[in-house]
Amino acid sequence: MKIDRRSLMAAPLALGMAHSAWVQTAVPQVPGGALPPGLPQPSETIDLWPGGVLGMPARALAETVQERSTDRLVTDRAVYGISKPRLAVFRPDRPNGAGVLITPGGGYRWVVVDKEGYEMGRWLAVRGFTAFVLFYRLPGEGWAAGPDVALADAQRAMRLIRARSGDYAVDPERVSAMGFSAGGHLCADLATRFDASVYAPVDEADKLSAKPHSAAPIYPVISMTAPDAHGGSRELLVGKNATPALAAAHSPHLNVPADAPPFFLLHAEDDDAVPVNNTLLLRAALKAKQIRVETHLFEHGGHGFGLRKAIGKPVEVWPELWRAWARTTGLEL
Repeated sequence: MKIDRRSLMAAPLALGMAHSAWVQTAVPQVPGGALPPGLPQPSETIDLWPGGVLGMPARALAETVQERSTDRLVTDRAVYGISKPRLAVFRPDRPNGAGVLITPGGGYRWVVVDKEGYEMGRWLAVRGFTAFVLFYRLPGEGWAAGPDVALADAQRAMRLIRARSGDYAVDPERVSAMGFSAGGHLCADLATRFDASVYAPVDEADKLSAKPHSAAPIYPVISMTAPDAHGGSRELLVGKNATPALAAAHSPHLNVPADAPPFFLLHAEDDDAVPVNNTLLLRAALKAKQIRVETHLFEHGGHGFGLRKAIGKPVEVWPELWRAWARTTGLEL
């Protein structure tokens, strides 16, 4: 699918009157108690579904934060029970015109706020990127949309970023996606099923493309079948007893379109949670469709290293590898 430049550039003007419908708050909706002093936090959030989400679970959800860190100077929050999906925005002092939609991991059990969300948002913002961290709904919590509920949020998020690109000094054609672990699955799902009809349009923003400029699934969950599937993600996304057809429908390497965006893939070979073959399967599928892909495999790194757990290991260079690659795609000019 080719992105219509004129419609994207005109979108902020056409949608200007609707800004008040996208509930924006000055203080991000992320509970969790006192935070370490001096640690930059997002200054605003954007609700994805201002009229309220459809297909609510029969059992009411209570958004809950679990602080997993025992160090008072380092936060490691995980959130579940999300019923108000939203974007937390990290604005750079000097925007370079590029935006990045970040989908943190958490095995579809929760959304890992700090390690794979806010820390990456800060890193990107310091370097001029406008970062949008997605708090997406979790498919195992009873949503009517089932396995497509997180993809619906990701598609909507990409469209809203484009619709509001003028507010953030972002070129609507230069909005990339990056995700980690199960969030890497969501990133790859978005980059392969951006045209899938997974929700009913709600406003003018939904006329815009959900296709990311490029995609970076980092140590991603990809396959929904044994022996490569991450058991927890598979069970919460498609169910322990999913049919082969259902598993295939939610395995990004089996759904690569001819017009998929460029991909940056990264994995540690000693990952004991998500087998490295997930990345290799996606790489092979992209190559088969002649989609541009760069792949980096590291001997050591384990799973879930993000930024903080990569320090002191060869894998710590990965963000700069991504940035150098991003320049070759035109994301960072």
